[in-house]
Amino acid sequence: MTMIMRGIILSSVAIKSVRFMPQSSNSLTRSLTLPSAVMLGLGSIFGTGVFVSIGIAAGITGPSVILAIIVAAMLATCNALSSAQLAASHPVSGGTYEYGYRMIGPKTGFAAGWLFLLAKSASAATAALGTIGYGAHLLGANIGQSLPFLACGLVIVVTALVVSGLRRSNITNSLIVGITLVSLIAFIVFALIQIEEIQFGNLTPFFAQGSDSGMSFFYAAALMFVAFTGYGRIATMGEEVKDPKRTIPKAIIVTLVVSTLIYISVAYAAVLSVGAEALSPERSGSAAPLEIAALQMQSPILAKVISIGAVTAMLGVLLNLILGLSRVALAMGRRGDLPKQTSVVNSAGNPVVAIVAVGIFIALLTLIGDIKLVWSFSAFTVLAYYSITNLSALRQPEEERLYPRFISAMGLLGCLSLAAFIPIGVMGAGLVMLAIGVIGHSLKHK
Repeated sequence: MTMIMRGIILSSVAIKSVRFMPQSSNSLTRSLTLPSAVMLGLGSIFGTGVFVSIGIAAGITGPSVILAIIVAAMLATCNALSSAQLAASHPVSGGTYEYGYRMIGPKTGFAAGWLFLLAKSASAATAALGTIGYGAHLLGANIGQSLPFLACGLVIVVTALVVSGLRRSNITNSLIVGITLVSLIAFIVFALIQIEEIQFGNLTPFFAQGSDSGMSFFYAAALMFVAFTGYGRIATMGEEVKDPKRTIPKAIIVTLVVSTLIYISVAYAAVLSVGAEALSPERSGSAAPLEIAALQMQSPILAKVISIGAVTAMLGVLLNLILGLSRVALAMGRRGDLPKQTSVVNSAGNPVVAIVAVGIFIALLTLIGDIKLVWSFSAFTVLAYYSITNLSALRQPEEERLYPRFISAMGLLGCLSLAAFIPIGVMGAGLVMLAIGVIGHSLKHK
């Protein structure tokens, strides 16, 4: 914590020589303040991770999902500090795509941008599927095989909202975050009120049984790591943040601290109350694990509150991912790594073509329909993406550094290590998609 506070102080006075991109017809408007940037980060984090991923991870590693969250949070902290340091020096849209270009080289920069598009499109598709799943429970509807198609339609609607303008989307995001926090706090409080009835046997065995328990634990940690990476939306929208060299590091750190406390509290309360097995979507047959937990606590009202919070939260994630993805597509279009049309910004300062393009891609991914598979793919590609983030931070000159170099080194090692625990089939798919992008990029620029 001392290191974090030191970084916050340094970030307010460091990097006097930052040069901002001149305003042009393709530049974005700086409209995000510290509170709105924090709400943007929380809106990107609170959603699939807390309402779906905790259940998936609990089914993989058992009660030790609580410890897996802590491991994921520690790695996310290293990555957050690397991201904050880079974003303070280079406050432009594009995130690690831009950092990779500037710190390492064009091929690495493109790989980062391509990985981001893959990873976060998969996360957005998962959020859409989760929204429909919880929404169906809330309405008491049996949607059967219609889940992927309804999720696809939802993506189209949210894309239209983002096209309508950042200001409206930002206000909507703040409302979503407020509703989500209320529902999660209600869940935690209700679970802890029943402390006398809680069976502490739900915490044993703490780790999954079997010879592969260690692999299961780190696989779960990798899945939970993805649940923290929403703070990256703040960095990818650096061109729209006011006073970015001060606002971005503070917003990222505040977002990460708040989300870590909420995640640990929710997981602890849920596992202690109903057990890890009840949270697993595969065992319960439901993509709404916290609602199932609330029902097992014999509280139908709480179950409704949780479902409302889940629907609004994952809508917020979907909205913010489309925003973040479109900004990366914008940056890639500026360099010719994507069609130049994606770099066009309209008179209202909105990259409409980029928004529509990523919306279509996400909508197509929802048609896969398998939440665990899509989320695991996101985990592998996002770990590869943040490996480039940390590598870029390691290449920064001393005058741009806000934090000790070993933090970025730990982040790089942690990302590569957790990626090794992703199932081999998912890992292979990620590597194939990365290769397709890199080969296509090389042929285009040959």
